[in-house]
Amino acid sequence: MSSVETVLHFMNLINQREVDKLVELMTEDHVFIDSLGQSVRGRANMQAAWRGYFAFCPDYWVSHEDIFQHGNVVVVFGSAGGTIAAKRELPPENKWRTPAAWRAVVESRLVKEWRVYADNKPVYDIMAKSKPHRET
Repeated sequence: MSSVETVLHFMNLINQREVDKLVELMTEDHVFIDSLGQSVRGRANMQAAWRGYFAFCPDYWVSHEDIFQHGNVVVVFGSAGGTIAAKRELPPENKWRTPAAWRAVVESRLVKEWRVYADNKPVYDIMAKSKPHRET
């Protein structure tokens, strides 16, 4: 499997929300870096993180439009989206979509690093509307 094929398979597993298979495609020292620069390291931590994110956004998806490779680094441009869960439901007003990019470092057919570049504002806006307002 080429580096590009590994990354496309990784994205497909994200779309299928196959956490255990997703984790199997990571190196032991895998690092995930979000668009704010915060990182999560290691397979076990990522397994918990993906499970938590899929609980938060059960229909999360990613798509690709352009893919570039330089050695073992693959860069993907596309979109991401989903619906933020509210009381175990997926209200239509909580649906979001944003342009996104990912930078992956592939090592021995496994994803060593997954870095996300995306505008989080649509998600933050939904979360702000969903917060209960306290009466003063």
